[in-house]
Amino acid sequence: LTHDLFTNGIVYLELGFNMRALPQALLPYARFFGKALAKMGTEREDYVKLSRRIDRTTGGIYPSNYIAPVLDDEDGVARFFLNGKATVEQVPDLLAIMREMLLTVKLDDPVRFRQIVLESKARLESSLVPSGHGYVNARLRAHFNKADWVDEQMSGIDYLFFVRRLAAEIEQDWPGVVAKLREVQRLLVNREGMLVNVTLDEDNWRAIEPQVGAMLAELPAFTGQEAAWDEPVLPAHEGLAIPAQVNYVGKGANLYDLGYRYHGSINVITNLVRTGWLWDKIRAQGGAYGAFCRFGKQSGIWTFLSYRDPNLLGTLDNYDATARFLRELDLSQDELTKSIIGAIGSMDAYQLPDAKGHTAMVRHLMGITDDERQRTRDEVLGTTVADIKGFADVLQAAAETGTVVVMGAGDSLSKANDKLGEKRLTVEKIL
Repeated sequence: LTHDLFTNGIVYLELGFNMRALPQALLPYARFFGKALAKMGTEREDYVKLSRRIDRTTGGIYPSNYIAPVLDDEDGVARFFLNGKATVEQVPDLLAIMREMLLTVKLDDPVRFRQIVLESKARLESSLVPSGHGYVNARLRAHFNKADWVDEQMSGIDYLFFVRRLAAEIEQDWPGVVAKLREVQRLLVNREGMLVNVTLDEDNWRAIEPQVGAMLAELPAFTGQEAAWDEPVLPAHEGLAIPAQVNYVGKGANLYDLGYRYHGSINVITNLVRTGWLWDKIRAQGGAYGAFCRFGKQSGIWTFLSYRDPNLLGTLDNYDATARFLRELDLSQDELTKSIIGAIGSMDAYQLPDAKGHTAMVRHLMGITDDERQRTRDEVLGTTVADIKGFADVLQAAAETGTVVVMGAGDSLSKANDKLGEKRLTVEKIL
């Protein structure tokens, strides 16, 4: 994919490899293969020399993952990226480094790798409290589709458990760890099924295209089978116990499974619910630091979330009362217009050229067309009070069937279970 945009002579290059080639058990190792590319060095240079070379000749090289559900696609998208940027004159240096990293990364260094793993473990554990709502949201979404479950394996609570096991595995079976990392490299670094995303003006792209093609030709190319990944299997409702005085309360449902058909007005509704009902009931009256609702068009998943919340059961009651709020809403045209403006503002945010190129690639992967985006925009602009009130029936069904995930103190979770009845939380200590 190429994006003819003025970038002031800087090329933004994203090399995307198909993660569907990896067996399920190797998925979290792919995160550490990415860390190894950036932090372990190569056969030619140790990581200090490599880092200095990257800083000296490029604008940066880093790994990333893109995992997301796709509408009407059971498996979704799962790509491993090696991203880089450089001036057009320095493209040979950029390509040489990326090739060396992918093909000759130094994996057999237990001291360095152990340091990377322990740093990751510490960073994850220290982020649980300040980012609790993010972990709860990821865990909630993992209940409903394979792509979000895979993402949770590579960045959420299950990933934290994996990192802890990996720290022990390094001490007990280092050759086994190296073998798994090499298997990730073998399966992942494959020119077949690879995606190359380039953001650069057309004239400069024509000048460097042969160089990019020559580098790609040096990567392995083979026909491989896509691995079968299991469906997510998680407790119906979960309590994640941490030593904290506050809670992060989440509840979610797949609205498509409840009969909802997408309409752009849902963007206005989420804005209205978040800034009105949830703000008043959970933040202003309930004392939480924040309250949110989110909807994923590709997955159909609606989630309620609270941040640093002193309540638990009361917050769940307020989530379930959102349908009543919408039915009884007395909304003036001026208030409706403000909610529409808020929704449109989040859709049309300003982007720099590299972000434009990346966003266009994501839309390609998701199958999102310009016509579809325009239709959504028209539906947002045409949202009526009737659209908002009609959505109450969908949220009522979500209230009755939704899944609950709460992160908070163990005693708070236990007290809540005394009153939750058949919707009791399966409690697991995570910190």
